[in-house]
Amino acid sequence: MFCPVIELAQQLIRRPSLSPDDAGCQAIMIARLQAAGFTIESMNSDDTQNFWAWRGTGETLAFAGHTDVVPAGDASRWLNPPFEPTIRDGMLCGRGAADMKGSLAAMVVAAERFVTAHPRHQGRLAFLITSDEEASAANGTIKVVEQLMARHERLDYCLVGEPSSTEVIGDVVKNGRRGSITANLTVHGIQGHVAYPHLADNPVHRAIPALNALLATEWDQGNAFFPPTSMQIANVQAGTGSNNVIPGEFFVQFNFRFSTELTDTLIKQRVEALLAHYQLRYTLDWKLSGQPFLTSRGKLVDATINAVTHYDEIKPQLLTTGGTSDGRFIARMGAQVVELGPVNATIHKVNECVKAADLQLLSRMYQRIMEQLIA
Repeated sequence: MFCPVIELAQQLIRRPSLSPDDAGCQAIMIARLQAAGFTIESMNSDDTQNFWAWRGTGETLAFAGHTDVVPAGDASRWLNPPFEPTIRDGMLCGRGAADMKGSLAAMVVAAERFVTAHPRHQGRLAFLITSDEEASAANGTIKVVEQLMARHERLDYCLVGEPSSTEVIGDVVKNGRRGSITANLTVHGIQGHVAYPHLADNPVHRAIPALNALLATEWDQGNAFFPPTSMQIANVQAGTGSNNVIPGEFFVQFNFRFSTELTDTLIKQRVEALLAHYQLRYTLDWKLSGQPFLTSRGKLVDATINAVTHYDEIKPQLLTTGGTSDGRFIARMGAQVVELGPVNATIHKVNECVKAADLQLLSRMYQRIMEQLIA
């Protein structure tokens, strides 16, 4: 039996859109949206394809997502070629099925049905689509948001189609995300012979007490929506490869996933004060990937919970766990932001798949959210 959501998802999966290459996915979406009466604005930036589409006026509900995917890995380990979508035992299989071409298909078909049922809808329905979420995220959603903010565009509600669910569709709705900031620390010493340590200055030895102090620090206790801030060492590097040389430098990279109890400024201040306390000679570079954001109970959260409850007869958990998403950029516009998408058990894995029935159900949930907010 023909299913518009599954058919569109298959069309998108067939396009090998390895980030940031869109590989023609957005053209497929744009054609469908234009046929439904949407105005399309291309907002490409450098190597990234982006578009902003809208229909109607007034209070704005946007659906956001990305057409790019991560590499398939070893194609021989896939039961079917990763870019040849296959339905097997009720599962739609292929790279991007869950993250997030299935969501994109569900969004577009939901919009088509919504417009057919409500051709003169009261609010504005919009789409914000990028092709670099899985890569640097430097030329995608953030650039579109900057342009929209510069011209004072209105954005009241935004639903991001990231795969939020864990066991069944809609069991988890993300109503926020932690912030992420990375420190690239180089501790400077003096290289020398291991037999003459008094003529050298070992930066590894100097750094270890400071790192232990950082690891022992309680940054905050979290709050009702966020777990305590977490610091994790990700990479270390020192030495020449020889067992008789004291290194001259020691590099360590660590990341903070932080709650709304902290700011990136406070993290920087506390880290740098601790390094100064241990009298290290160092170079420190910071990279802020995103600020934490939280959407409290309101129209969008309530509409999303209602849609899930209506179709799945479960009440979703509101969580802020996981990594970052493009929601961190959209929240800067003052919009209420939530994430609702497929089960995430196979994302980025070999044999990525999603229940075909889940995508159809997700599309109905999306449509119901539209009807509650802008019909």
